[in-house]
Amino acid sequence: MDADILPLTPERWPAFEDLFGRQGACYGCWCVHFRLPSAARRVNDREANKAFMKRRIEDGPPPGLLAFDNGRAVGWMQIGPRADVPEWNNKGRASAPLDVDPADAAAWAISCFFLRSSARGKGLTHRLVEAGLDFARQNGARLVEACPIRQSKDSRSIGLFVGSARVFEQAGFERVAERKVGRPLMRYALAVAS
Repeated sequence: MDADILPLTPERWPAFEDLFGRQGACYGCWCVHFRLPSAARRVNDREANKAFMKRRIEDGPPPGLLAFDNGRAVGWMQIGPRADVPEWNNKGRASAPLDVDPADAAAWAISCFFLRSSARGKGLTHRLVEAGLDFARQNGARLVEACPIRQSKDSRSIGLFVGSARVFEQAGFERVAERKVGRPLMRYALAVAS
């Protein structure tokens, strides 16, 4: 798929809102799952999640990338410093930091994807990861980590919101740990500009 991939800035909110739809993608999550503590998520509804994410986008910096096909958003990848997704860093998670400080602004994470069903199976996730590595490099990241799912029986699996290990392997990520079967913590070390 030939797509334009751009940072999610406030002026692109309408495209993001259109992509996520009335339900807010993934049962009203609006991509706040790794941003809010579970207690807050339990009391929030999709409208509260939507408002939280809209404020986060307005506050900047961009919390991820949108992929556009013919001017319409068809894909999303959440990427940014680990500190921006505090729940991703919890010690009990497979994505918990291994040997990096989650407060380090140069330690980044790819924590979430959402694609329109019509855009799936066309290589868009690969394109998003490639663009994400460039985006991270341009914004001072030293490393990017992901905690994808190793196998899925179905390309529509809800578990694929974390991405497929195969996509990250093809992008050059290396497995650094696997605390939960099927969920490797993977890392891409970015070249430091001299």
